[in-house]
Order: sequence, then structure tokens, then C-alpha cells
Amino acid sequence: MFWSAALAADSTPRPTTIDDAQESATNAAGWVEENWSTWLSVGLRIALILVIAFVARSLVRRAITKLIDRMNRTAQAVDGTALGGLLVNVERRRQRSAAIGSVLRSVASFMIMGSAGLMILSALKLNLAPLLASAGVAGVAIGFGARNLVTDFLSGVFMILEDQYGVGDSIDAGVASGEVIEVGLRVTKLRGDNGEIWYVRNGEVKRIGNLSQGWATASVDVQVRADEDLDRVRAVITQVGVDMAKDEPWNERLWEPVEVLGLDAVYLDSMVVRVSARTMPGKALGVERELRWRIKKALEDEGIPLVGRPEGAALDTAAADPSSGVSAPSALGNPDSPQSQAASAIPPPTAPAAAPPPVQK
Repeated sequence: MFWSAALAADSTPRPTTIDDAQESATNAAGWVEENWSTWLSVGLRIALILVIAFVARSLVRRAITKLIDRMNRTAQAVDGTALGGLLVNVERRRQRSAAIGSVLRSVASFMIMGSAGLMILSALKLNLAPLLASAGVAGVAIGFGARNLVTDFLSGVFMILEDQYGVGDSIDAGVASGEVIEVGLRVTKLRGDNGEIWYVRNGEVKRIGNLSQGWATASVDVQVRADEDLDRVRAVITQVGVDMAKDEPWNERLWEPVEVLGLDAVYLDSMVVRVSARTMPGKALGVERELRWRIKKALEDEGIPLVGRPEGAALDTAAADPSSGVSAPSALGNPDSPQSQAASAIPPPTAPAAAPPPVQK
């Protein structure tokens, strides 16, 4: 009972006098008066850091956006002209510039705001060493856990910066091939020859074969008879190339005159003449088809026969003999012939006839 009463007496709040309250208020006012200048300076420093960071971020992002817009306007100005054929098309430039702009804006925002955050923590007199160490360990853990994603992202960034391929290019990526319809930082979308769409991760691409950069080569093999005059064949093909280079749209797709390279193969009854032309990238297949069409018509107009068709041969074939489908008579068709009797099965042996019963007298 005594200890309980003592504890109860100690736990009861003591009355606060006016002198104690006045002393506490005086101490608090003195503490605020001593530290208000420090608080004000720290607050102003933090506010200044935030204002500078937001202004710098806005200016950098606006400058990057204007640069991307200027690149797009330049691409639109040359699209559809002869110079535009040498450059990439508008959609390719637009997607490439959009991807580059997104990366640059993200990097600029991260660097500016990250630096501002570290400066604010430093202004608050916080120790940044444990924070930086923890961030480093967390970054390493995230990097190991998402290494495929990081690989795809970095490969996409370097692919876009180096302009390895773009929208409209025909590429062979090893794992898939087709026409590029969309380029991203992580995935590239291709359309195959049969219309299928391939989603290729940028980190999985080890090699790229771009069939749409620089220039392309259209090659056509012309097979004529072995006894044909080669000079005459060369003259006809050369004239076809000259006429084709004057017509639209082949005058822009042909970058060099059509050239007869010579004999590519010689056989007993025919020979192959190789024809080549340097074309706009991605247009080689169309040029080859047009060359074959024009060369065939020109050869027929000059009376040069086709391989495998002798001169004066009739195109209409004679009607087939109806008796050709009837099989020859066979000796096995007659059952009385020696061949039929030799091929017939051997009859089973017959049992001996039973003896008649004896006659009773």
C-alpha cells in the first residue's frame, strides 16, 4: 500500500506556475531567434535550387523539342523529291527523331532533378554517404535482375543513334527478316514476306543486313541460243537500257546505265548473258522485273528466238492418238494359251474312288 501510494503521488502532474511558463517561452523565443537566420538561409537555398532545377529542365526539354521539330521539318521538305530518295523517308526520320528526343529528355530530366535532390539533401546537413552506398547496391541488384531489359534498351539506343536501320528498310536481323514498320528502344517490329509481323528484341540482334541503304544492284540473266550473234544481243539489250533510263519512274530508280557484263555461262545449246544495273535502294526487284519484260519484247521484235524453241516450230501441238492409251494385247488374256495355263494354280490331288460293294449271292 505504501509503495502504491508513493507511485501514485509521483505520477500526478505537478502544477505549472506562471514563472515556469514564462521561462519556457523565453527559452523557445531565444532558440528561435538564434536559429531563424539558419532556417531562412537553408529554406532560401532549397527554394533557389528547386527554381533553378525546374527552369533548367524546362529550357533543356524545350530546346530538345525544337531540335526534333526542325529535323522533322527538314525531312518533310525533301520528301518526294530526288534528294528525298537519297535520304530516309519522313516516317523513318520522325520515329528516329522521336526516340532520340525521348531518350535525351529523360536523361536530361534525370540528371538535373537528381543533382537538385542531392544538393537539397546536402543543404539539410544530411550525410549522403549511406544513401549513395544504398543506391549503388540497389542499382547493381536491379541491373542483375533486369539485365535483359537493360541490354535491349542500350542496344536500341545505340541502334537509333548510329542509324543502323529505320522504318521502311528491308533488313535481315538473323532471327527474322522483313520490312521495318516500327522502331522502339526495346523492340523492333518487322513485317515478313507473307504478311506476318515479327517482334524482335533489340538485345537479341547480333547482326543486321540492311538491304535499303546506299544502293542496290539489279541483275538479270538473259539466256539465248548458242549460235546467236553476241554483238547483236548486246546492242539490243543496251538499247533497252537506254530507253528505260528515259522513262518515268525508272529514270530516278536507275542510278547508273544498264550494263551488259558479258557471258555468265555457256552450254551446248544455249548461253547466259548477265545484265546489271545500280538502282535506288529497295527498288532492285522492280527494276529487274521491268528489265526482263523489256528485254523479252525487244528480243522477240528483233527475231531472236527463245531458248528451247527452234525456228519455225509450230506452237500448236498435234492431237494425241486415241489408241496410244490402249494397252497391247496380252497372252494372259486367253485362258487357253500356254502362258495362261502355266500361270494358273495347280489343282489339288483328287482322292481315289471307293471300290463297289461285293454282290451277295
